[in-house]
Amino acid sequence: MEQIERKSAEFEDFGRFQIESRSFSRQFSGIYKARLSSLKAKVLKRARAKWSKHKVLHIVDLTKDEYEEVPSIIIGTLYKHQELKPSILKEIAEELQAVPQPSRLNYCSTKDSLYLEDDVSRVKLVGNLTAEALVTGLICAVCGHQTKDGSFWVEDVCYPGPYLRSLNQTPSSCAKDHDKFILFLSGLDFVNEADSIPMDLLIEWITGSLGEEFVQEEAAKIVRVIIAGNSVRGLPKTFTRKGYFENKRKEALVNLEMHHSVHRLDKFISKIAGSCSVTLMPGEFDPSCHSLPQHSLHPNILPISSRGKNLYGTTNPWIGKIGSRIVGGSSGQPIEDIMKVSNVDLSPLDWLEKTLEWQHFAPTAPDTLAEYPFDQADPLVMNEIPNIYFVGNMERYETKLVQSIDRNDDSEGQPVRLICIPKFSTSQTAVLVDLDSLDTKPVSFGAVE
Repeated sequence: MEQIERKSAEFEDFGRFQIESRSFSRQFSGIYKARLSSLKAKVLKRARAKWSKHKVLHIVDLTKDEYEEVPSIIIGTLYKHQELKPSILKEIAEELQAVPQPSRLNYCSTKDSLYLEDDVSRVKLVGNLTAEALVTGLICAVCGHQTKDGSFWVEDVCYPGPYLRSLNQTPSSCAKDHDKFILFLSGLDFVNEADSIPMDLLIEWITGSLGEEFVQEEAAKIVRVIIAGNSVRGLPKTFTRKGYFENKRKEALVNLEMHHSVHRLDKFISKIAGSCSVTLMPGEFDPSCHSLPQHSLHPNILPISSRGKNLYGTTNPWIGKIGSRIVGGSSGQPIEDIMKVSNVDLSPLDWLEKTLEWQHFAPTAPDTLAEYPFDQADPLVMNEIPNIYFVGNMERYETKLVQSIDRNDDSEGQPVRLICIPKFSTSQTAVLVDLDSLDTKPVSFGAVE
């Protein structure tokens, strides 16, 4: 049988989320100052194009009598006050074995209120804004007027990102990426999926040991496999102080289980990396740091697969270039956290699209999502719009193709393929993306329902 050669594509990691030295002595307020500084010029440009007749004011200027009831524009960072958000009191209650606050899947309530703040002052927002659809950390411009009670009545709002329009047609092709695919995986969860037939079939398909010749030819077009987090564990294991010694024994068993699962992950990657390039991102429950951006898994954790040249460990979130396409995304925490602090009927894919408009990978960090305390710059700000924008560890596969439109001159920008990657441990599904056409399709290795 004739040997089929695997195709390849140039790979570049932008290194946007690498942290050279870690220090947690700084205040988190520096993140918001850096975020506002990075995005203020963009949102100001879009606001002036949208509301050219109105004057741009600083929030502190609203205290002047001359601007009361006068239509104007203010720019700042959105803050959403929520009484149900996690509190340090809950941690103290658990530590002292007191009755803890009940855990919640959503922190929204009818008492939520919105504020806009800059480096000097803040003002309460009222009017045409829906608190349930917004989150803390957004950089935006609002158009409206100061009211007699000191609030700001909002008529309209503007964000730094481009307007996005759904596309039905295939975008213009890039000839040098013709017939080259990226395969996305997420949520392998080796703790709970130790011996999985779908996992074995996945390995055989990627390495060309499965199917007829046309199946092997398709697999040979995969230039890179991206594994988006929660590869070792898909769910947390928590212990309280009640039953201390019993929990210590359980914790020891969990650590042993984690050790075996990491070894199984290492063997899994080594089999794939023997014939295809692999990019490995950490997830919320993987052995990496808790705060975003999570650093890559240490090579010593994966001694077998790290020996070769085909495994590339990276951060979470991550952005880089494969072929001629910019690819970026996360292992799921930013979208999951947004859904906890909002209360509107939107899918994870819809929220993923909104983060493009907001120009930030994780706007709720560090408010309700842990983030390293940056002060000079916020690396989670989107400096580029990716062609392929993904989120891992979702409950089901979803995708959408959109076109960015510049609000200033209505010129068309680049196409963006949005993808929700399902947990492989529950869906047995991977996602294949064509680098040329940006077409996607799920590839399932489980039983057909």
